[in-house]
Amino acid sequence: MSQTQVIKAQGRQSQGKSGARAVRREGLVPGIIYGGDTAGQDTIAIDQNELSKMISRGRFLASVFEIEVDGKVTKAIPRDVQLDPVRDTPLHVDFQRIGADNRVKLRVPVKFFNDLLSPGLKRGGVLNVVRREIEVWAPADKVPEVFEINLEGLDIGRSIHISAVTLPDGVQPVIQDRDFTIATIAGALTKGDAEETPAAAAAPAADPKAAAAKAPAAKPDAKKK
Repeated sequence: MSQTQVIKAQGRQSQGKSGARAVRREGLVPGIIYGGDTAGQDTIAIDQNELSKMISRGRFLASVFEIEVDGKVTKAIPRDVQLDPVRDTPLHVDFQRIGADNRVKLRVPVKFFNDLLSPGLKRGGVLNVVRREIEVWAPADKVPEVFEINLEGLDIGRSIHISAVTLPDGVQPVIQDRDFTIATIAGALTKGDAEETPAAAAAPAADPKAAAAKAPAAKPDAKKK
């Protein structure tokens, strides 16, 4: 499970575009905390360098944070980050409040292991990944970092479905109506398959009789004078 990270922020009174610009001039990123069991929203400001580091680590939008503002701690999950289109620095961040009993919806990456113990891959097969992330509902205090899938013993033609993944207690996939596919072990592409193009495969064979009928008739040679 992922560990809850702490963000130190400060409250801000100024709102609107002018207030946001003033905050950015101080090297801070304006943000809000909304939702949960509390009405209204809190306006905050976070150090730009610290926020950039958190975003660069990856999975920022799938992590739970404890936001400390003036001694008050709020557990929240990021829901949106606006980035500068040129410098790629954060311009604004939105957080949604959550409680210990609340569940959050997020995407968890998939990691495969024991590929050397897969007969299909050893015989030249290819791991065809259908879903690199699985969207799940998870308790706010038990957010999984990754789902690991064992490829040991899988041969060509085998499929890996969500039912084969061991989910932690309280974690459920968002898709409930089917046992969806995560990956398959496909056969290797043969040389003949690689050389044949779709256009060549679709083109009909030429009819020699039809070709002869369409050919223009030869003109007789002019008589010599």
